Amino acid sequence: MKEEGVIMDDMNELINYCKQNGFIYQGSEIYGGLANTWDYGPLGAKLKNNLKDAWRQHFINENKNAFELDAGILMHPRVWEASGHVNGFQDPLVDCKECKMRYRVDNLINEFDPNANADAMSEEEMMKYIKEKHVTCPHCKASNFTDIREFNLMFKTERGVTKDKTIDIYLRPENAQGEYVNFLNVLRTTRSKLPFAIGQVGKAFRNEVTPGNFTFRTIEFEQMEFQNFCKPGTDLELYEKYKKIAWDFYARIGIDVSKLRYHDHEKLVFYAKAACDIEYKFPFGWGELNGTHDRTDYDLTKHQEYSGQSMLYTDPVTNEKYIPYIVESTVGLDRAVLCTLVDGYTVEPLEDGSTREILKIHPYLAPYKVAVLPLMKKNHSELSNEVFDMLSKKFSTSFDESGNIGKRYRRQDAIGTPFCVTIDDETINNNTVTVRDRDTMKQDIVKLDELVDYLTKKIEF
Repeated sequence: MKEEGVIMDDMNELINYCKQNGFIYQGSEIYGGLANTWDYGPLGAKLKNNLKDAWRQHFINENKNAFELDAGILMHPRVWEASGHVNGFQDPLVDCKECKMRYRVDNLINEFDPNANADAMSEEEMMKYIKEKHVTCPHCKASNFTDIREFNLMFKTERGVTKDKTIDIYLRPENAQGEYVNFLNVLRTTRSKLPFAIGQVGKAFRNEVTPGNFTFRTIEFEQMEFQNFCKPGTDLELYEKYKKIAWDFYARIGIDVSKLRYHDHEKLVFYAKAACDIEYKFPFGWGELNGTHDRTDYDLTKHQEYSGQSMLYTDPVTNEKYIPYIVESTVGLDRAVLCTLVDGYTVEPLEDGSTREILKIHPYLAPYKVAVLPLMKKNHSELSNEVFDMLSKKFSTSFDESGNIGKRYRRQDAIGTPFCVTIDDETINNNTVTVRDRDTMKQDIVKLDELVDYLTKKIEF
């Protein structure tokens, strides 16, 4: 639980904060932008990479028989036929007949009434609900919609040198298929036994209607996928295990767990045994951060059917042959960034009646772990540069010598830098520095030759 302060309750406020401080910019901004595309700035790129590393540590490095993969964005088109994406990856959409705005039906209903639970409705039930409840268009407030139409979400492109010799290929709408089609390769080259897991961080693309909640749902996004391959009958135990591992990940990176909840799926796809999301309470409402699913043997069975390659696993002890079940747990990277920013941003009242803007995030995630601040530019810059050179070999380090020390502290607070190291006369005379803590504003005197160890213990994940 964060200390008392004014938390983020307005997404427009967050958008302005992110742009002002270099976390996230509007995509193609100088051309007027492209709807639902965003670019990560200098601080946003660092935060994003730190979250990737935290995920790798939590899901890959600390689990036995877990391996990372980096599969291609472009795959053989038959992959998407096998997965069902070519014929079945569609959104139910309606258009407002008055203003021509287009909406995904379940989002339209849930925005109209958050308690409606559109996820559990069939398309017929959703259309009936819209008519009976007189659901209104969020843009023009009319209640006059077209019938539901299906809209394929995959981006299609062409592969070939000349126009008459091309094939249709797709930008991947998810990362998981890259792990499934490499199941045999990873099994062979790692000499693993079941259960084992394949994880991957990578971009995916979906040509979908988005509600405009900043980076929560975009047409280009990154997923941190984790697929467990296991013996049938052990899958539900793994499912429960990775529900908790996913929850523990968000707690570990410092998210306020009082704003998290599990949401079990009431309506399962035909091949799934169980499915659950972890949701966070954003300013716009509850939103999914993670999905954990028991997918049974569906995926490997389909790829065996379409590729002609056997996906059978032979148990080295019993010689039993079977197609493994898959339990996946996927973390949305862009949503993890958004959640971290929303959860950490605070305007904190001070004793003198003023306030300070602060990003209270886990030190490991902070774009800059430490800032080096010469107290007086004229007298302390040379030694400060030496300290910067020392620290930058170990940590992402900022250097700021502009303005008075109080303003520099505030600038670092606003971007989440957990520690500020001030170089002053004591550093020259006694070889000590002042280390200020972002959250408590407490200052410690630390010997220069002990500074790296001091910071390392404070920052570790």
